[in-house]
Amino acid sequence: MDIVFDQSLVEARRKRALRNADPKALFLLEIAATDLAERLSVVERHFERAVELHGYTGLAADHLARTGKIDRIERVEIDTAFGVGRNDVSVASLETVPLAAESANLIVSPLSLHLTNDTPGVFIQVRRALKPDGLFLAAIPGNGTLKELREVLLAAESELVGGASPRVIPFADVRDVGALLQRAGFALPVADSETYTVRYASLFDLLKDLRAMGMTNPLAARSRKPLTRRFFVRAAEIYAERFSDPDGRIRATFSIIYLSGWAPHESQQKPLKPGSAKRRLSDALGVPERKLDDRKE
Repeated sequence: MDIVFDQSLVEARRKRALRNADPKALFLLEIAATDLAERLSVVERHFERAVELHGYTGLAADHLARTGKIDRIERVEIDTAFGVGRNDVSVASLETVPLAAESANLIVSPLSLHLTNDTPGVFIQVRRALKPDGLFLAAIPGNGTLKELREVLLAAESELVGGASPRVIPFADVRDVGALLQRAGFALPVADSETYTVRYASLFDLLKDLRAMGMTNPLAARSRKPLTRRFFVRAAEIYAERFSDPDGRIRATFSIIYLSGWAPHESQQKPLKPGSAKRRLSDALGVPERKLDDRKE
């Protein structure tokens, strides 16, 4: 397994963001929590035991509880500090699902799975923890997120020092994440994405929000050399040159991949076997059937 993320740094920055809580920086989590709750609300099922994996503030858990679809919802976090005021928080790393096999009806992960080194392994753990016909819902920042920032930091560093170190984490493509659901053994997997554009007065305001989200660079291969003020000033200039609107505000892209998958159960709809159709396609389309000539070499 490749070590992409420094997990100790990931946890430290999430804890720092919690200590310096800035409610205005929770907009992305609010978007994800609202969307996940809306998706759950249309599921014609009731869930006895739900678990929120590393939801940071419990915002998603609160939104999901208000759907009326859940009897009891518990939370898993990296530290008990994330559960202040609550008695239902257990502690585990981002890459561990501390649940017994077939013990939960619903597991939800809002905006944390992009920081795991073994995402396929986490998916498998989730599937094993679900009861048959249990549901997994997740929101994961996807490809395209912070694409402007990635380009700007690379350009500024290349210009000033003649080389570049990774400054923005890699984000997965929606098709790849959907394939992971299938590999982990989920039935009826669905993956789609939504893209949001957020405007800021400058690069420095964007970076302030990223720190408040605990989303600053946790890459294991990051450069340990401190960045200078000159670097950030030049990066801000390039950002304004390339990605600003007529009013001078800059744009930042955030893409969120939404996933759903079910633990297999015999009651679930199965794909039809080849040759089992009871009606011809030509009849459905209202056109005459034509046979193709055999192709000869």
